[in-house]
Amino acid sequence: MTSPAVSRPPATLLIAWRQLLRDWRAGELRLLMLAVALAVAALCAVAFLSDRLDQGLRRDAAQLLGGDAVVASDQPTPQALVDLAATQNLTTVRTATFPSMARSDEAQGGESRLVAVKAVGAGYPLRGSIKLRDALPGRSGSPAAGEVWADPAVADGLGLKLGDMLLLGDARLKLAALIETEPDRGAGFMNFAPRVMLAEADLDATRLVQPASRLTYRMAVVPGSAAAPESVANFVKGAEQLVEKDKLRGVRLESLEFGRPEMRQTLDRAARFLRLVAMLSALLAAVAVALAARDFAARHLDDCAMLRVLGQPQRRIAWAYGLEFLLAGLSASAVGVLGGLALHQVFVSLLAGLIDVNLPPPSIWPALLGLGLGLSLLMGFGLPPVLQLAAVPPLRVIRRDLGAPKAGSLLVLGAGVAGLAAILVVLAGDMKLGAIAAAGFAGAVLLFALLAWCAVWLLRRVVPVNVSGAGVPRWLLLATRQVAARPAFAVMQVASLAVGLLALALLVLLRTDLIDSWRRATPAAAPDRFVINIQPDQGEAFRKTLRDAGVKDFDWYPMIRGRLTTINGDPVQAKRFAEERAQRLAEREFNLSHTADKPAHNQITSGHWGDARPGEMGMSVEEGLATTLGLKLGDTLAFDIAGQPVQGRITSLRKVDWSSMRVNFFVLFEKAELPDLPATQIAAYRSPPATKLDRELARQFPNLTVIDVSAQLNQVQGVLDQVIQAVQFLFGFTLATGLVVLLAAVGSTREARTREFALMRALGAPSSLLAQVQRAELLGVGALAGFLAGAVALVLAALLARFVFEFDWHIKPWVPFVGAACGALLAWSAGWWSLRGVLQRPVVQTLREAQAE
Repeated sequence: MTSPAVSRPPATLLIAWRQLLRDWRAGELRLLMLAVALAVAALCAVAFLSDRLDQGLRRDAAQLLGGDAVVASDQPTPQALVDLAATQNLTTVRTATFPSMARSDEAQGGESRLVAVKAVGAGYPLRGSIKLRDALPGRSGSPAAGEVWADPAVADGLGLKLGDMLLLGDARLKLAALIETEPDRGAGFMNFAPRVMLAEADLDATRLVQPASRLTYRMAVVPGSAAAPESVANFVKGAEQLVEKDKLRGVRLESLEFGRPEMRQTLDRAARFLRLVAMLSALLAAVAVALAARDFAARHLDDCAMLRVLGQPQRRIAWAYGLEFLLAGLSASAVGVLGGLALHQVFVSLLAGLIDVNLPPPSIWPALLGLGLGLSLLMGFGLPPVLQLAAVPPLRVIRRDLGAPKAGSLLVLGAGVAGLAAILVVLAGDMKLGAIAAAGFAGAVLLFALLAWCAVWLLRRVVPVNVSGAGVPRWLLLATRQVAARPAFAVMQVASLAVGLLALALLVLLRTDLIDSWRRATPAAAPDRFVINIQPDQGEAFRKTLRDAGVKDFDWYPMIRGRLTTINGDPVQAKRFAEERAQRLAEREFNLSHTADKPAHNQITSGHWGDARPGEMGMSVEEGLATTLGLKLGDTLAFDIAGQPVQGRITSLRKVDWSSMRVNFFVLFEKAELPDLPATQIAAYRSPPATKLDRELARQFPNLTVIDVSAQLNQVQGVLDQVIQAVQFLFGFTLATGLVVLLAAVGSTREARTREFALMRALGAPSSLLAQVQRAELLGVGALAGFLAGAVALVLAALLARFVFEFDWHIKPWVPFVGAACGALLAWSAGWWSLRGVLQRPVVQTLREAQAE
């Protein structure tokens, strides 16, 4: 006779899976997993976009640079560097880039527009190729002598077709091809203008290059057929030594990382804001997970006590709940990763035109980063309170006061916090941003808890339990006593609500001011035309043309090119400055000017205009430049201007509003006339509507460059609109995470409220009174949390605006009060959603459920 088979208990993993399905159906894990999924989606969206952009840049680095190495300068490439390239058997190609005006013949309408001119040498480009949209037969490689290739926007704007003549300065060149893509276009502000490309041999015929003209010269190099494998590296090393040894000013070896697009500040701010949004989503999710897990653990205390009575060992219970949370974390993180993958595609669409949509596929790292965040959140902040369930004593079945949490899972909490901190550091990519956001968030949690405890202590002193409350509405008395009777719950609830509201208030403030700072970049009455390269003998005729066209007010300043050579007699060398911007300024030429009167749109912040001693030259310096170069009042500066040394003393510092669209200079000589220095004039004015002033200026003065800033600013504004849409889109995700925190904070007291209301209803309290009590408590707690969050948000927003986003911040004293009102409304709304149904259930059912739990 065979013995009956002994049934084996199910495997721990199977138990964990069954528990996960049961708790999901019961709704006990939904809030927790939603918080994780939202945080992972926000993080992965930013990470996927950054990863694909980085891969695209690495893929196209050689083409974007134009060669394996490039020497860039504001004067023709020094002969010593050309000779060095020849000794290394390198193939070279030279280019020159500058803005100018292109025109059509009178027969085609005589239109003109700003273009970015590029003169290229034979063999261009060394890396990549020019892709043409349309061309005359036989055109390839680069433009031949007597021809130009142009962007389609040039042909459309000037009304030209292939084979027509395009006027550039004094030259007439045939339009032979339309450019689709250009390998080393770059990202400077002038490259927003459409390209006109011509052969280097035709540049002199245009007569556009004058002594004070600003050109960017580039010499790209690649190994020739006889070059050694290390030839480019040897060239770079030798070029760096020559630049240092021969003091070659304004010469730099260029790489992709050194690019400085005009829109860099705006895009960098947007990128930092997106990273901040993702960080706050993760931090908010940590709070929501901790609250939801605490509530989850409280609901399962009695279940675990019964399992202990039935003989389940602690180890098995701990493993079951640990695996359940691991499965929940993986599931929520996977959903978040997929959501982030879809969300980053929305970013790519919103930023179309700013970034190449033909990006490489994303790598696995953003997905792993998202999974790491999700598991860190759930295992680090959700698992510690749940692990306490394994330590619940069996006696809790008959003694509900037993089962207090122990500190055994603090190691798990520490590991989770460390993992989250590491992920946030990687995500921030900026120590200041990471430190201010993380430290401010942690400090705010402690501050909110302390202030909430003080408020509860004060409430208990003001409304003692033994006071009858004569003259006070019963609902208000009961609400205040209920808060004072549960100080731990009140502190936790206020701190949690305040943290969620802090993140929302901080993002609203920064988003609003960041977008406003972008919008204010275009003053309504600012000049919309800038004209440069006006020669001295053209000044009177040019001003007469403006006045005849109805232009009454315009800026008119001489513009002098000079290089800073000494400060207080010490030679200026880039290596003496630690800051990268200061090093660049030390190597470049400045646009200088002179005037007897202070510009009306500049503000003197230190010193006095015209305070020079007899016989010396007074100088006024922009305060930002002074800070960067370490200049102060009384310092003497020397400039090399076309080989002539000019020295002066700083008598004043000026604050310049670079967004005013007025003519501004870093350095102004305080003199009306400097006849011995070579100079051109620059003018800025607002063009009268419905006039042909641009065409008339181009006809009379073909050497001038008329920059139509209105078209430029419209394009820049389109860029800003795209960036703002991307910022607002991710902003919505963090708002959703903040609302999850509010729901978790209010719902964390659901069980305690259920028992209290059941007893009060059993003792005869009407549901209407209890509804008033609940409403008053939620409104009061929410108002306190909102006020605290608004006050702290002001401080953190000021720090982030000043040290991270670098824009002016103005205090808004109304924020705490608006925060209190919004906090009260949101807390009441979240409470209505989380606690709905508590007062509608029969008293007997509520008591039975409370007793069972």
